[in-house]
Amino acid sequence: MTETPQTPVRRMRRAERREQILDAATRAFARAGYAATSLDDVAAEAELTRAMLYRHFESKADLYRAVLDRACLRLGQATGESGDYDDHTIPALLGAAAADPDGFRLLFHHAAREPEFRDLIDSITAASAEIARRNLARRIPAGQWLEWASHLIPPLTIEAVIAWLDAGRPDPEQAAARIGQAIAGVIAAAQPAQ
Repeated sequence: MTETPQTPVRRMRRAERREQILDAATRAFARAGYAATSLDDVAAEAELTRAMLYRHFESKADLYRAVLDRACLRLGQATGESGDYDDHTIPALLGAAAADPDGFRLLFHHAAREPEFRDLIDSITAASAEIARRNLARRIPAGQWLEWASHLIPPLTIEAVIAWLDAGRPDPEQAAARIGQAIAGVIAAAQPAQ
């Protein structure tokens, strides 16, 4: 009887395993959100045991926070963190959403509905409004309409990107221009009456 040689099992380094878990958790949480996703769901998605998850994350909340933090980091890297809007901002946002649609949806759709993680979304919302206010102040006179536009444009843009993802990413070359047209409409509406 001949023995067949066994293929050695390649063990992942800790950082690689953590990324594998974060990828799987992002997919699992994006399907149903935080509350409806169990650690067993994440373990099954990652093809690991629940015990292996606990070697990397203390709890489901710890894992979810790590997924959201990674999504924020990726978004910041893709769009730049200068705080200035230019012709590349919307295409970069679309590119970030296309590269990590589950992470984008988690951050702006699911996490916004999870009270335990609301602080992260509230800080993103406040920072986005402040950046918008700073950039729009060049085009809209100071006052209530500037405040209105600075609070409307960031969520309008995010919802437009999510709708674009949900619609199957139609016409990616024109998507940024179309979102830009919607933003231009808000800017025009915020101008003083003539």
